[in-house]
Amino acid sequence: MSTVSRPHPQAPPQRTPRRAALASFMGSAVEYYDFFLFGAAAALIFPHVFFPSDDDAALVMSFATFGFAYIARPVGAVILGHFGDRVGRQRVLMFTLVLMGISTFMVGCLPSYDRIGWLAPVLLVLCRLMQGLSAAGEQAGASSLTLEHSPDDQRSFFTSWTLTGTQGGLILASLIMIPFMALPDEAKYSWGWRVPFWLSAAVVVVAYFIRRQLHETPEFTQAKEAGEIAKMPLVPLLRDHWRDVLRVILCAFIAVVSTVFANLALAYGKKVGLDADLTLWLVVVANIGALLTQPFFGKLADKIGRKPVFIYGALSSAALMPFYMISMSQGNHLITFALAVATFSCGYAAANAVWPSFYGEMFSTRVRFSGMAIGTQLGFLMAGFAPSIVTALGGVREGGWTVISLFTAVICLIAAAAALTARETKDVPTAQLGLRKDAVAPKELVLQ
Repeated sequence: MSTVSRPHPQAPPQRTPRRAALASFMGSAVEYYDFFLFGAAAALIFPHVFFPSDDDAALVMSFATFGFAYIARPVGAVILGHFGDRVGRQRVLMFTLVLMGISTFMVGCLPSYDRIGWLAPVLLVLCRLMQGLSAAGEQAGASSLTLEHSPDDQRSFFTSWTLTGTQGGLILASLIMIPFMALPDEAKYSWGWRVPFWLSAAVVVVAYFIRRQLHETPEFTQAKEAGEIAKMPLVPLLRDHWRDVLRVILCAFIAVVSTVFANLALAYGKKVGLDADLTLWLVVVANIGALLTQPFFGKLADKIGRKPVFIYGALSSAALMPFYMISMSQGNHLITFALAVATFSCGYAAANAVWPSFYGEMFSTRVRFSGMAIGTQLGFLMAGFAPSIVTALGGVREGGWTVISLFTAVICLIAAAAALTARETKDVPTAQLGLRKDAVAPKELVLQ
């Protein structure tokens, strides 16, 4: 009797959590080097360079250019989320890296208002929109990629490195800005501020070669081989996960703490008499602290759960922010640095470290990229326009710490309340995340 040989089933793709975490760390570092560089320049440089006057109105307009990226981000989230859930996480992440590098380099090449008038801020906004499109897919894609490469009991720890990469980018951008901010005004406002933007090209090249060596995630590869990739991921996302998308939007308001701390506080510190280089050092020191604390908070969330760690981060940020803001005008720099570390590294860092796993675990593999990207980017709109809103309300004037603190507290309470409604997922296997009885895709929505 002849026997029919059958093909052996392919071995499941190998998980490489450390390599995925490194690639996510480096990619996020590049993205947020570029992103924070723009934010710092919006507070300290752009009012002088791209607008006709150097007053509060110029500062509000400058912060508005910072916020324009957050308008582009929801659009980018839909587009990049679609392709991230259709063609794969890794390919989309290569695209976002290159786009961010090009747009940031171009900012450094723009002519000033004195040379081309209002066309200068228009071009600045266009570059910022490109940054926003890139950032829309970076964190969601990197978090999805790392989560799907991680062991079930260490997902929060490994995905925390995605956001720890953002701290690395913030630190690098701040350190590079400091010597150029110390230049004489003529050099600083003509060519000095441009150099950090040009240097981003070198950082992009390094991250590009690291990221290109990472293969696609096991979860996505298996879903693709099984024919479970949705033709239009947005359809099952909004049908089966609309509550989760809304929950992520409200939780993502917590990013306001970061923009208040890293951008708005720079302008407030300058108003109450702190030197620009000192305020930048506050950002550097606090983010160095977060490099150490965020992996700890990630491990903690793997032990006790995502919800308690996230909620602690939100509530502690609300409680500590007013003390940090008050200290800026008191003349005791040691206390200001201590409160900066407490607010950011010991408070906000908890929520920041946990949200990649917390949000990503709300969604199934077939819509995870889209769900995280759309939910976070809609929520981040609040963070993007927080500096302009608070500045318009008087938050950058003498005594403006009350406006800044109240605004931050309300936002943090909203994020904490939304987190309370979420399901705890630390003990749910990766393959079962986001699955519900009513979440089975109809055949017409699946690629066969």
